[in-house]
Amino acid sequence: QVQLVESGGGLVQPGGSLRLSCAASGSTFSINAMGWYRQAPGKQRELVAAITSRGGTRYTNSLEGRFTISRDRAKDTVYLQMVSLKPEDTAVYYCSAGPNSDYSGMDYWGKGTLVTVSS
Repeated sequence: QVQLVESGGGLVQPGGSLRLSCAASGSTFSINAMGWYRQAPGKQRELVAAITSRGGTRYTNSLEGRFTISRDRAKDTVYLQMVSLKPEDTAVYYCSAGPNSDYSGMDYWGKGTLVTVSS
């Protein structure tokens, strides 16, 4: 089993920045891909960004280059740097992990961290 714990969410003004962190523990040897998803009120959960153990990345097209995913394999931690935040980025952000490099089977989930973008 793998446990994922997110941190770094909070309230930020439009145009501001935040960095989310997700630390994995347990059977981390089984992890290949790690990623961030988000779920806004009344909307479905959607992929934000994901990264493989070799550093390959995937982003949702709507981000316009504002978010950057990175990973510290030594610390079993994945980060999401978010800049130029907009009110529509408000959501619960979830960390996810799975064994496959094609991002399938992302079966491990954290409890989420709330990001609120508001003035």
